[in-house]
Amino acid sequence: MASAPALARTSGLPGWARALLELLLIVAFWVVYSLARLLADTNMQPALARANELLHVEGVMGIQWEFALNQLFTDHRVLGLLGSYWYATLHYVVTASVLIWLWRLGADRYGPARRALAIGTLLALVAYISLPTAPPRFIAGYVDVLRLHAADGWWGADASAPRGLGGLTNELAAFPSMHAGWALWVALALQFYATRKWVRVLGWVYALGTVVVIVGTGNHWVIDALVGWMVIVLAWAVAVAVGRIPVPPLLRRRTLSRTVDERPSREDAVVVD
Repeated sequence: MASAPALARTSGLPGWARALLELLLIVAFWVVYSLARLLADTNMQPALARANELLHVEGVMGIQWEFALNQLFTDHRVLGLLGSYWYATLHYVVTASVLIWLWRLGADRYGPARRALAIGTLLALVAYISLPTAPPRFIAGYVDVLRLHAADGWWGADASAPRGLGGLTNELAAFPSMHAGWALWVALALQFYATRKWVRVLGWVYALGTVVVIVGTGNHWVIDALVGWMVIVLAWAVAVAVGRIPVPPLLRRRTLSRTVDERPSREDAVVVD
């Protein structure tokens, strides 16, 4: 039976067309995801109550580190500015770069990783709609570090979105944190598929650094990050399981028939010594 990369290469579309179609699908997914987040309830009181419940759970677990980290990012201007750019930029740039790298590696690696990213994002979307939760920056005593440095960045004072677009974001989409989840997805992708050790280590540094940044800037609770990681681990396991579902015999015969038909004839074959 033909391998996944072989089937991808024998599809009817040329490489550039498949890449363009994939890009359009990803952009469409992101647009739907962003718009769906706006369906969540924006009532602040339940969101604040839910945040206090998370704080209680953190107290039981002994992981209430938000205030100390937020104070650190507030007191040191350079750290706060770097953290703001990290939070507002790398979430998109690094994830997209790893997706492109995986695409170039082949369908057998890109496919499961893309499925994991999509499944994890959809699971988080369900939580955002059903469990709106206030981030630390909406609680007295915490500082919104991105707002503090809005004049020095490309984001607005009301959210990490571009200036003027803050009203199009759901500021109560804190639990779980997909900043942390996507960063872990990057680390796992590099761990599974990168051949150089320093690249794999860099992936884990990025994942851990993102957790420190999202908590330190006042945008997420520690437990948001932990659950975001759990969502991605679950999503990757589901993605791998889905990839192992047997292809129906009829579909397999059609795919193999198309593959055979696309092979060059003996007369057209080029023999390379």
